Amino acid sequence: MMRLLLLAFALAFPACAAPPRHIVSLNLCADQFLIRLADPGQITGLTRLSHMPNMSPIAAEAARFPTVGSSAEALLAAQPDLILTGWPGQADPALRAGLHTRILVVPPANNYADIVGQVRLVANAVGHPDRGEALIRHMDAALAAIPKEGRGRIAADYQRHGYLSGAGTLMDDMMTRVGLRNLTTQLGLPMLAHLSLEQFVAHRPDFLITGTGKARDLGSAMIDHPAIADIPRLRLPGSLADCGGPSYPQAIRLLADQLRQKR
Repeated sequence: MMRLLLLAFALAFPACAAPPRHIVSLNLCADQFLIRLADPGQITGLTRLSHMPNMSPIAAEAARFPTVGSSAEALLAAQPDLILTGWPGQADPALRAGLHTRILVVPPANNYADIVGQVRLVANAVGHPDRGEALIRHMDAALAAIPKEGRGRIAADYQRHGYLSGAGTLMDDMMTRVGLRNLTTQLGLPMLAHLSLEQFVAHRPDFLITGTGKARDLGSAMIDHPAIADIPRLRLPGSLADCGGPSYPQAIRLLADQLRQKR
């Protein structure tokens, strides 16, 4: 489905179209692609989240660009000729208010192949397809240099309230990339699975993948429960875990480096 969506949007943005001059991103994940693929002079605005280091891996680079809200008023004031969104309909209020512009939906990535498709999609839309191919070659080379340090050991992305990322998710793809096996796959659980603390203890994995911050509420505090507190942690900040994109090799390198230290 993801690849069909990417193909449909690519056909809507033929390479012969004039490159846009004023581009706005309304999606945190799309911010990355815009920074990497567009000329600085083409970028009219990014999301507010792009300036937050705990949310965005390109916060330092994004700080030089203004942020733009998703309200009809904000977009009418910015007058972009291309808007990157995360889902269909996100910019509809501005269109109904009279904004005439192109919309490119950058759907969420569930694996590296999706990310490659997104790079080509955005590179074509912003008028720099060659830059997109260069970025793909760079990512391919970076990933090829990262060894599979997991050695078949089992890991779990155990989240607040006991939810886990299963097969078909970006986190599952990251685990496979570094040579880990996903606990949910071993148990035959769906893409979004749930295990009680007791069940999790019974199926104890070799590693627990978590964020870098401390528990902020009861839902996330269970990750630090004494019953599982001694399970080795692989720390992956949300800025690298939440979005697929050009930062994907950085996330894989971080996981591999931690695994190498835990042999």
